[in-house]
Amino acid sequence: MRAIRQYEFGPPQRLRYERVDDPAPGPGQVRIAVAAAGVHFIDTAIRAGRRFGPPLPSLPMTPGREVAGLVESIGDGVDPAWLGVDVVAHLGMASGGYAELAVADVAALHRRSGLDPSAAVAMVGTGRTTMGLLGLAALRPDDVVLVTSAAGGIGTLLVQAARAVGATVIGVAGGAEKIRRVLLNGASIVADYTGSGWYGAVREQLYGRRVSVVFDGVGGSVATSALRLLGDGGRMLTFGWSSGASMEYDADEVAARGIKVVNALAAPMPPARELAAQALAEATAGRWVPAVQAFPLASAAEAHQALEERRTSGKVVLLPAH
Repeated sequence: MRAIRQYEFGPPQRLRYERVDDPAPGPGQVRIAVAAAGVHFIDTAIRAGRRFGPPLPSLPMTPGREVAGLVESIGDGVDPAWLGVDVVAHLGMASGGYAELAVADVAALHRRSGLDPSAAVAMVGTGRTTMGLLGLAALRPDDVVLVTSAAGGIGTLLVQAARAVGATVIGVAGGAEKIRRVLLNGASIVADYTGSGWYGAVREQLYGRRVSVVFDGVGGSVATSALRLLGDGGRMLTFGWSSGASMEYDADEVAARGIKVVNALAAPMPPARELAAQALAEATAGRWVPAVQAFPLASAAEAHQALEERRTSGKVVLLPAH
């Protein structure tokens, strides 16, 4: 099979497209003919050799932890009924997704029920995170919700979910094309955070109302400005820092205003598998429509570079040629 291999940490060019031996499923595992593999921002950090929590993996390796496709082989102890089933799986801290074939534990499998492979990959990772964020936020119809990186994979789903609740939604993204996508996705107010006046423009369009909930995956000055738009008693949920910088704020002032800042990456949530199943159900029912940007598997390095340079919209996926 063909797969992406990494032999040393460093820039995107460290990812090589090569022919390797087919993996064999072990006991309790299946082998999936991969139709789509997810690319996560964490993948880029691991590739570069940056610690984000767990120890860095041993090299060489094939990256990728989210795959969708057809079960074409099973290991010992696996029910033969899984053969030929369309599935999606999150491989956890294991790797091997950037490939034409990937091995997954049978316990990690979800049936796709007709859902497009790329959409399913988006749900099993990005979707489950979104579901967890929504559980923490407990949105209400009277909320005014601001989503930074609103054209991203999580941001796209957050805008849809907040609108479905009946909340007023502000979508903030970088660049005219991303803003157009956010507007089409249903945000009531949009703003381009690459412009210096976006904070004032949003405040003007609120006509005296204050933001009650912020979802932020950007960090840095964008997050700081979003925090300034929060009214007293508001809540801010952070889930990433695509800008490469953390948010700076006066903790005493925030506490005095009754604002709750939650690091969603460290907050207690339901089991990941449960969240993924809920997200898949939302997409299968058509209530969530993920945005996806696809690259050929052979172009994994280009996908990583585009993601790091914030030139992508929606969930980034790799498509093997087969």
